[in-house]
Amino acid sequence: MTTNRQWLVAASPRGRALELTDFKYNEAEVEPLGKGEVRVKVECLSFEPSQKGQIEVIAGYSSGTAIGDVMGARGIGEVVESNDPGLPVGKKVLGSFGWQELATLPGRSLQELPNDQFLTAHLGPLGAQGLTAYFGLLRIGQPEPGDTVVVSGAAGAVGSVVGQIARINGCRVIGTAGGPDKCAAIVNEFGFDAAIDYKNDNVKAGLKEQCPNGVNVFFDNVGGPVLNDVLARIAAHARVVICGGISRYEQSSLPAGPANYFNVVFRQARIEGFLLSGYEREYPVALDRLKGWIASGDLVYKEDIQEGFDNIPATLKRLFTGANFGKQLLKM
Repeated sequence: MTTNRQWLVAASPRGRALELTDFKYNEAEVEPLGKGEVRVKVECLSFEPSQKGQIEVIAGYSSGTAIGDVMGARGIGEVVESNDPGLPVGKKVLGSFGWQELATLPGRSLQELPNDQFLTAHLGPLGAQGLTAYFGLLRIGQPEPGDTVVVSGAAGAVGSVVGQIARINGCRVIGTAGGPDKCAAIVNEFGFDAAIDYKNDNVKAGLKEQCPNGVNVFFDNVGGPVLNDVLARIAAHARVVICGGISRYEQSSLPAGPANYFNVVFRQARIEGFLLSGYEREYPVALDRLKGWIASGDLVYKEDIQEGFDNIPATLKRLFTGANFGKQLLKM
């Protein structure tokens, strides 16, 4: 029998920082394939902040994972054994494989991928992150040419794509990020008009300088003080898109709401959260546009690639310490 190395959920980190001890190494024997099942050798794993919510077993869009389960994750791999005639051995596929070397799933649950230069992009700008940026900005934020768009977490997998789509649509784009290197990159590599370093700069003063006429669209991946500072600068009829709140993911209790929230009334603005569910029928058009922008060079993306099965838990922690730069991946 073949042995499958895995990382299991060992504890819930709800209300505290993620720890390496929240996961437990395991070895399991691989069972024979059932009808229609496919065995995949996992080659690359994707990491998102929502994975912490997954093991906190909280209500919301992250489905709970029980103690002792294989830690969930999306990934890309190669079919090494198949009982599905539509997915022969050697095909590259995307699926919810979890933190393990070999994943066994129904073939119908997998997405076949072309083995080309865009392969890992299907875990970033051509996957959930790119679609989140696309629909969150264009459908909820509704930017217009000449608008000032501010993006928090602008160096991340979602934020960097949001800012570039805004630029493509004729907007002035300001991003917030942590540290001079990330701020330099979002201007020099991603084409933002300006960056504000929330770790070293005064965000409120930076917004006043960079957005003298106010903020028309704010795409928020962070929450906390940055959200409060932007609400103080919103323009009339501004659109505030709530995508994430990574600043609160490791707090033991929920923070107080933003003190400047009533400016939404004074400016007749709108705050709206969203999920990707409901946009599925429009994915093909969105992905064609995203791929076209990548091919033309109008949209660039950065991958932070870690390596090795043993480094999987530590790679997830990078998202919460700000160590990652771009889409966080790990190659097995």
